[in-house]
Amino acid sequence: MKNNSKKRPPIVVVMGHVDHGKSSILEAIKDFRITSKESGGITQHIGAYQIEEQGKKITFIDTPGHEAFSKMRSRGAKVADIAVLVIDASEGVKNQTKEVISLVKTLEVPVIVALNKIDKPDANSEKVKRELMKEDLIVESVGGKIPSVEVSAKTKKGIPELLEIILLVSELENLEVDESKTAEGIVIESYLDNFRGTTATLLVLNGTLKTGDIIGTNTACTKIKSLEDFQKKQIKEALPSTPVVVFGFNEVPRIGETFKSFKDINEAKEHTKSVNQEREELGELGEDQKVLNIILKADVLGSLEAVEEILKSLPQDKVIIRLLKSEVGNINESDVKLALTGKSKIIGFKVKADAVAQKILIRESIRVATFDVIYELLEAVRGLMERIVVAEDIRTDLGKMKVLAKFLDNKNRQIIGGRVTEGEIKKGSKIEVLRDDEIIGAGRMISLQRNKKESDLVSKGDECGILFEGNVKIEEGDVLSFYKEEKRKSL
Repeated sequence: MKNNSKKRPPIVVVMGHVDHGKSSILEAIKDFRITSKESGGITQHIGAYQIEEQGKKITFIDTPGHEAFSKMRSRGAKVADIAVLVIDASEGVKNQTKEVISLVKTLEVPVIVALNKIDKPDANSEKVKRELMKEDLIVESVGGKIPSVEVSAKTKKGIPELLEIILLVSELENLEVDESKTAEGIVIESYLDNFRGTTATLLVLNGTLKTGDIIGTNTACTKIKSLEDFQKKQIKEALPSTPVVVFGFNEVPRIGETFKSFKDINEAKEHTKSVNQEREELGELGEDQKVLNIILKADVLGSLEAVEEILKSLPQDKVIIRLLKSEVGNINESDVKLALTGKSKIIGFKVKADAVAQKILIRESIRVATFDVIYELLEAVRGLMERIVVAEDIRTDLGKMKVLAKFLDNKNRQIIGGRVTEGEIKKGSKIEVLRDDEIIGAGRMISLQRNKKESDLVSKGDECGILFEGNVKIEEGDVLSFYKEEKRKSL
């Protein structure tokens, strides 16, 4: 072992299909090694926790989905040492499982397969193993190198074996770190606590983080006044692989950002950059584009980033979404005032308006849209975009008529006889006049007759007469092309 280097606990990410029991396994491990009396109630947004097995610690990253973990990786963060892939032994490999497998492969870390729900009568582990072979994941029991274990989050069966395999794989990885170095790590979760302000869960990856240290990310900084572990216990320092809760950042740091220590607060502030400035640089408008200004508020940063990413995915060639403000926390007075001055919509996800904001909203008759489901929020924003799009004419071609005779020519009106050669023509249609396949003029149908009787529609093969109004003199042999136009709003 190198000088100043020590073994550190493995950092494990548990991933899998949303319904295959990923969260249940994480809860089962907590219940197995952390009693409710000891935990004192694990905080809702901690995002990571640590257990002890056989005298050794294991850190689990409790991400809200593989999308959040992808966000960490997209910011250059090397977080996990081991990935546990959870698969329902009764359902097998699904499409979302394949997506997770693709992500797991990009992590370039050892994989352990946890075949969950083996307590179910229709569980078939061998079938799942065969399906995994098609995805180039070959477990040890069928001749591969990937360890697998059968577990039941419901009965806790297999949980000790899973933890044992994690420790064994960790030992083979020979995870070492220098605790004497300057503290560095990653933001696992962050949110705005109504009582304690800007709060973040940090995962120390190198060095030792201590009370009194000054730390900063690309967007936020703070002097650490207190440290809490995942059980809300006050601690003086956090060693590598330890999740810790820190309060008092000047801004809510972004999930996946790396943090490091600085000698003073001014150096930390110089290191940070303004997220608002970055946002202002986004989305320059084209000539025909409209703007939908939005003030977005969400309960936690993970939710905020998820909503931001989905809004970015909406087509914005005609209406561009501009986030005037995007923050964690309830809707407050400043949000409402900005909505008034910025002519923007207030959108909330799992938040509500505080008492002061409520009074202004009622007084100014401002509507706030709040949601608990991202899909419903997305549909509402799409509706807002559609309402501000300028309606455009959408053309639908109906049919064509060959001109056989002309009976009346009076200023800009003519009575024309002919035979429908394509499709059908309808009363009130618009008309293009073609001569030698070139458009020479346009007009509209005033009336339509068939067999000298008024008609609403004449089909291919039938002869008819029309009263044409337009800017061109029609001749025998010309072709009239009939169409309709509707005002539609399309994004």
